[in-house]
Amino acid sequence: QVQLAESGGGLVQVGGSLRLSCAASGRSFGGYATGWYRRVPGNEREFVAAISWKGISTYYQDSVKGRFTISRDNATNTVYLQMDSLKPEDTAVYYCAAARSIGAMMDGDFENFRAWGQGTQVTVSS
Repeated sequence: QVQLAESGGGLVQVGGSLRLSCAASGRSFGGYATGWYRRVPGNEREFVAAISWKGISTYYQDSVKGRFTISRDNATNTVYLQMDSLKPEDTAVYYCAAARSIGAMMDGDFENFRAWGQGTQVTVSS
């Protein structure tokens, strides 16, 4: 069973950048699509970005396109989310996830998710 652990969150000013990392342990990411979700207190989790298991295909929520970049290194079992030009509305807890397919990841088909990280707080101050 794969376990996920995020790191890299913190406090940043508007327009700044952060790079989130998600490290897998227990077993490799191999064969899993991976991605990032975020949640603001009181709201549902929302999809942010996803990457196919070979890293060939990437997908983004419209509000982060052009600002966020997802990548993965299967050799080190790590997924990254580079976040640039951050806005106050990006403030949330960010969660890394692994799913059986890229479709499940993008659609929030949580029955086909295999693991979640514990989350890392990102706060963008204006």
